[in-house]
Amino acid sequence: QLKLVESGGGLVQPGGSLRLSCAASGFTLAYYAIGWFRQAPGKEREGVLCMTVSGDSTIYADSVKGRFIISRDNAKNTVYLQMNSLKPEDAGVYYCAVSFRASCGREADTYDYWGQGAQVTVSS
Repeated sequence: QLKLVESGGGLVQPGGSLRLSCAASGFTLAYYAIGWFRQAPGKEREGVLCMTVSGDSTIYADSVKGRFIISRDNAKNTVYLQMNSLKPEDAGVYYCAVSFRASCGREADTYDYWGQGAQVTVSS
């Protein structure tokens, strides 16, 4: 059974850091592209960044450049999203998603399977 499970969300003060994890089961993450999306209340889901099979990453949300980093631990079959210097506007539900076509993309329909999401709140 395919599964993506996000964890690591929570409440953080502005300027703080969080690391989200996306653990996969039922398939091998390293064979596919993995994207991170986020959705703030009242807003559309937004592509944040993506990692290809080769390990290259693409940032889709300009606002996270220099602050967010995607990484992958093949041994743990897990992808991470390190979020630094968090701002209130980074708050929302963060989702990881896998593209079985092994291609990254900004749009949600690039991806075939999604995790349940992790809540990130940035507030003092």
